[in-house]
Amino acid sequence: MTLTNWAGNVVFTPERYVRATSVEQVQELVAGAAKVRVLGSGHSFSTVAATDGLLLSLEDLPLNVDVDTATSSARVTASARFAHVMPPLHSAGLALHNTGSLPHISVAGAAATGTHGSGTGNRCLAAGVTGIELIGPDGELRTLRTGDKDFDGSIIALGLAGVVTALTLKAQPTFDVRQYVYDDLPLAALIANFDEIMSSAYSVSAFTHWRGPNMDLLWRKQLASDPAAPPTYFGATLADSARHPIDGMPTENATQQLGVPGPWHERLPHFRFEFTPSRGDEVQSEYLLPIEQAGAALAAVDAVREQFLPALQVAEIRTIAGDDLWISPAYGRTTVGFHFTWTDDLSKVTPAIAALEGALAGFDARPHWGKVFGLPREQVRSLYPRLGDFEELVHRVDPQGKFTNAFTRAYLDLPA
Repeated sequence: MTLTNWAGNVVFTPERYVRATSVEQVQELVAGAAKVRVLGSGHSFSTVAATDGLLLSLEDLPLNVDVDTATSSARVTASARFAHVMPPLHSAGLALHNTGSLPHISVAGAAATGTHGSGTGNRCLAAGVTGIELIGPDGELRTLRTGDKDFDGSIIALGLAGVVTALTLKAQPTFDVRQYVYDDLPLAALIANFDEIMSSAYSVSAFTHWRGPNMDLLWRKQLASDPAAPPTYFGATLADSARHPIDGMPTENATQQLGVPGPWHERLPHFRFEFTPSRGDEVQSEYLLPIEQAGAALAAVDAVREQFLPALQVAEIRTIAGDDLWISPAYGRTTVGFHFTWTDDLSKVTPAIAALEGALAGFDARPHWGKVFGLPREQVRSLYPRLGDFEELVHRVDPQGKFTNAFTRAYLDLPA
């Protein structure tokens, strides 16, 4: 059997691959294995989930989304994707604080890698976790909750704190959103007015193919109760029909636009669950910087665009509120994410990433753990002030390094 991630750029070659069907089976498998990694929905582009030992899939675990309206929360099993979680929450009058671009992704996998949506006031998806159920290297199941000693180091943990079997998510009252798209926002206007533009709605993303002086699309996802969007905005023009972030892709794959109000879970993702998201034949990279560096970093990237254009499909600029999770790319700072969707031709992507990382060398750019990057070990390590605390946690809960792999050991001091 040949296993790959969603995009096909990572081929998994484990000694053994098992689709577990119960928590008890996972406990037995983990206790008996020398090395274990868990494969979520396969939407990571790095080798973060790879192993030469036991590769576990939890997609066949019983799917449960237990909504508790009394505590405004939901306990979800590790087999759940966001598309499984969002409708039951909405039906109960509740909502998550944010979603990622794709409803297709695993809730547990998104939490483990620091995946996020957009919005200056919206923290990453993992920051909405209030409880986590983990299987340790001895096969024992334990639960951590907000306030516990190891909690802030065990959510975004790259699978190193144990095998996650369930998560409890904080919810809030449900809300409606209108999605407006603008064409041709001048890059100069975005640089000069970055904070105002990116905080102008609940969730804001700027897309560009980096072929000229304008950002191609500005997506503003605003509360339905907010005033209707103006026809022009900082030189951009309100779109008169639906748009897709990538040239030539069907617009029906994208969520409803043109200011039509709808529930949060049908507007905050960029793509509909029933269609293929983005393209699929792609590789992705993302770098997350302090928001104060956004304008200068955009100018620096623009200066080298000719060097990465041959590999680029589309880039997205978005913001994320800071959090307290130890190895979160948004730890301790309001953050701007520079996201790049490349072609799947590594002969073009490798020099493109090198050029991009060269342009960002003077900034405090943390790479997304689940995407492709080439930053050296010591540079990555220098960007996380709580890295030592995280490594101490991993040594304590997994002293033999059962949950480590080549990717995690490349950047972290972990048991082999």
